Amino acid sequence: MNMQVIKYCVDLSMGIVFIICFVTGFFKFTALMHILGLSGIVMPLALMSDVHDWTGILLGVLVATHIILNVKWLVSMTRKIGKGTV
Repeated sequence: MNMQVIKYCVDLSMGIVFIICFVTGFFKFTALMHILGLSGIVMPLALMSDVHDWTGILLGVLVATHIILNVKWLVSMTRKIGKGTV
């Protein structure tokens, strides 16, 4: 498989998982829900908490994979920034 396609799939997955994690975290934040006047919404908080936790773990794995796939670029940019050539 083409490395560009793999990187694209990892990045796309990372974006989707981030959105799910962010939205579930937003709804778990009860103080914010009260401030916004959304306290009357009945939501399955136990399920939402589980989804939030699992997407957080998955996001961590995807970020680590992203860093591993881009380590050469990261090292190259770090050298360029260190030398002041960027």
